[in-house]
Amino acid sequence: MTTLFDVTHTASAPAPAGAPPRTPRVAGIDVSLTSTGIATLGGTTTIPTKGKRADSIAQRRARLRHITDTVLTEVGHVDLAVIEGPSHHSVGGSVWDRGGLWWLIVDGLTARDIAVAVMPPQCRAKYATGSGAARKEAVMEAAQRRYGALCETDDEADALILRAAGLDWLGVPLTEVPPGHRVALTGCQWPDLVPAVAR
Repeated sequence: MTTLFDVTHTASAPAPAGAPPRTPRVAGIDVSLTSTGIATLGGTTTIPTKGKRADSIAQRRARLRHITDTVLTEVGHVDLAVIEGPSHHSVGGSVWDRGGLWWLIVDGLTARDIAVAVMPPQCRAKYATGSGAARKEAVMEAAQRRYGALCETDDEADALILRAAGLDWLGVPLTEVPPGHRVALTGCQWPDLVPAVAR
């Protein structure tokens, strides 16, 4: 059976004569406690939730579980999930819960044998705009301009950029991206397995 990722790094079985190669299925995930953004072939969406500092352990657990389960349902079975890495400059909010949520989602994806890539926030901004210091508003504007996307939130725009970067890394970009933007791909943590059908 031909798979996208060839563990042994050997050539994959040839496709039937005349059959077009399958486009890799890639998802982008921008993790947030209040508005996780998701981008897949079907479009973009967010998972809005609210919490309070006084929430109990049970309430916090239920919230994280809800977000994780919804992300996994929305993503489905893809070949690669590109998730935004943590921001080391973030000191506000519920950092502990946000880190826990990130790992719950990554664990859920890997449990499905989905390859996971991690794209730091500055790489996401640079891939979108050419500047790693670009603010979310600039990233959203770039996503709408380059991909013709109608993202309702910057979380959706971030997720779209993550998905676009993953497809670009696999050799099937959504559209042409300037070399100065593409250099951002070198700052990401990509899976060790070599994509057999896309490269």
